[in-house]
Amino acid sequence: MRAPPYALLAIAIVAEVIATSALRAAEGFSRLLPSVIVVLGYGVAFYCLSLTLKSIPVGIVYAVWSGAGIVLITLVALVLYRQVPDWPAIVGLGLIISGVVVLNLFSKMQAH
Repeated sequence: MRAPPYALLAIAIVAEVIATSALRAAEGFSRLLPSVIVVLGYGVAFYCLSLTLKSIPVGIVYAVWSGAGIVLITLVALVLYRQVPDWPAIVGLGLIISGVVVLNLFSKMQAH
C-alpha cells in the first residue's frame, strides 16, 4: 500500500525541520550524533519529497514544503534558542502562509 502524497509531504517537512534544527548542534559537522541526524533527516526529507512529486505538481510541493518549513523552523528557533521574531518577520511569515493557501485553494495547477 502506498502512503498518501500529503502524508509523505508532511513526513518530508518534519524530517527537514529536524535536520535543520540539528545543524546548529552539529557545529560544522564536528559532532557525530547531531551530524548523523542532519544527514539522515535530509535524506528522509528528500526521499519523501521525491515520492510526492509522482502525484502532486512540483510547484505545489515546493511551496508547501518550503513555506511550512520556514514557519516551523521559526517556531523551533523561538522555543529552543529564544529567537523571537519581530513584527516584520511575523508579517513575512503571514505572507508566506497566505501564499501557500492561495496556491493550494485557487491555482489550477493543483492536483486533486
